[in-house]
Amino acid sequence: MRDAVGWEAPTQIPEGAGFEPTRANTDGPPGPAPSGMTWIPGGEFSMGAADPRGLDHGGHEAMDDARPIHRVYVDGFWMDKTEVTNGEYSRFVKATGYVTVAEKKPTREEFPTAPLENLVAGSVVFTPPPNAVALDNHYQWWAYVPGTSWRHPQGSGSNLTGRDAYPVLHVAYEDALAYARWAGRDLPTEAEWEFAARGGLTGRPYAWGDDLEPGGRWMANVYQGRFPVKNADQGEDGFAGIAPVAQFPANGYGLFDMAGNVWEWVSDWYRPDTYATLASAGGVARNPGGPADGFDPAEPGLPKRVHRGGSFLCTDQYCARYMVGTRGKGEVRTGSNHLGFRCVKTSPRRRSTERVDKGPRPSS
Repeated sequence: MRDAVGWEAPTQIPEGAGFEPTRANTDGPPGPAPSGMTWIPGGEFSMGAADPRGLDHGGHEAMDDARPIHRVYVDGFWMDKTEVTNGEYSRFVKATGYVTVAEKKPTREEFPTAPLENLVAGSVVFTPPPNAVALDNHYQWWAYVPGTSWRHPQGSGSNLTGRDAYPVLHVAYEDALAYARWAGRDLPTEAEWEFAARGGLTGRPYAWGDDLEPGGRWMANVYQGRFPVKNADQGEDGFAGIAPVAQFPANGYGLFDMAGNVWEWVSDWYRPDTYATLASAGGVARNPGGPADGFDPAEPGLPKRVHRGGSFLCTDQYCARYMVGTRGKGEVRTGSNHLGFRCVKTSPRRRSTERVDKGPRPSS
């Protein structure tokens, strides 16, 4: 059942997918909402994603790192309604003088084998080729562009004029965390992010329900067209490229853009076996904060944190991670023009690996 804007009511659970009902806490918020934030009640839910390959727009990847589906409990918390914008980040920088990773010249200590002429400040930008290419080498459409930073998102010749309401880009993990600390907030854990993104729904592939385009309506800013060809994004969702925040309906908890537009940093280290480790302990993971360190077998020497939500570049041709339970990852000192963040606030923060409910769970 859908409401007037296309969101599905939580009436059914996919059979055989391993999802059990979400049980949201009934306690109300502890006080008035901090500026720009909404209350997420927390509770117990099934975290992860079923293999999407049999679904329309599910793509070709099994998303093995998003399984097994397992039960998680999170306490209630406040969360930013949108990603942090350029306008908000500008106020932080003006108040503190903070300089982001992308604005600093890389050092010989960081990159001992790099030619000296390559040690210049910059960031990673989507740079699509003019014609179709095989999708087996992402370096064909990503490039390190000198002079790129949050102030100059497409290179040194670009600026933020008219873009205060767009998500801030080219922020490394430490840049996002610095803003959060200044604002008296934090970055969400992966479990907090997914509970919030689901908006009270159980086991749905999308933050709004079962269909990518319910009733023919686009619910997120994703890629339409031949990927990754230059100027091929047809903008059927209203945007060819990145969009300002809050251009699509909010989810059941009042959050915007939990799918598409820009990826979002979360605080957990990335490991492909995180869910297997949690599930093997049995019971319900309470406020999990992620593993103690990161490991990506595809690039074992690079420490990575989890990304969530997908971006305007997501497509079932290559990356269908606009699906709510799926996971991304990124090297902690690397930003790009499809990566941002949002903050959470709880008092006190609780991030343990304590487990509860070792016995059978009552049926609902």
